[in-house]
Amino acid sequence: MSDRMLLCLDCGNTRLKWGTYDPARRCWLAQGALLLTEIGRLPAEVRASPGYSTPAGIVGCIVANHEARAAIELGADALGAPLRWNESQAAQCGVTNGYEEPAQLGADRWAALIGARHLQPQAPCLVVTAGTATTIDRLDADGSFRGGLILPGVDLMRTALAHHTARLPLAQGDFQELPCNTRAAIASGCLQATAGAIERMFRPIAADPAAICLLSGGAAGHFAGLLDIPLRHVENLVLEGLAQIAVAVAVTDSTA
Repeated sequence: MSDRMLLCLDCGNTRLKWGTYDPARRCWLAQGALLLTEIGRLPAEVRASPGYSTPAGIVGCIVANHEARAAIELGADALGAPLRWNESQAAQCGVTNGYEEPAQLGADRWAALIGARHLQPQAPCLVVTAGTATTIDRLDADGSFRGGLILPGVDLMRTALAHHTARLPLAQGDFQELPCNTRAAIASGCLQATAGAIERMFRPIAADPAAICLLSGGAAGHFAGLLDIPLRHVENLVLEGLAQIAVAVAVTDSTA
């Protein structure tokens, strides 16, 4: 396997998260994020990061539109490295896919599950990624993905109430346990709904003393404090999974 750095890309509906990974030391050199409207800045951002060298390869996952995909591919060309878009598979990096049609599982959810497997290799996990949408996925101790939920993200819930009701505002209020005004009622309801779904999904694995919820994503901080379950915050679980995939791909390519 080459000791050259690897570049990982997680393109969601709002932002492109990137990270440069040192496969020899198994650590991140740098991470960053760009709005989708800023994707053209990717080559310059990555080149300016600490420890930069031309990547041995780029591994990414994407749920954004074709325009974002094309812009990222132009950026990869500018960096002079081959780009591989990773898709969900029946099995990869110690995780088996329990979806009825494995290829239909979102590539970002798949990468997050692989990241969780790497960080918690011998314990059941609830894998939660909070962004535009919130995903809540169960991973058993043997690496089996059992299934999961997709919810509107907290901000999307608030927006939906404002856009599809006549008299409810776009609420930006703080959480209150017993809200006594409409803005707090909306904000608190969205947070409680998300926290409640997570805690209900955790119940089947709660008896295992090693079970934990791995929480990631830009909106995670909105409701993390409401969760009454074992919790570990991971800055970008999708990137963690992509790093493991990138290393596996590099090993395969070097022995082919």
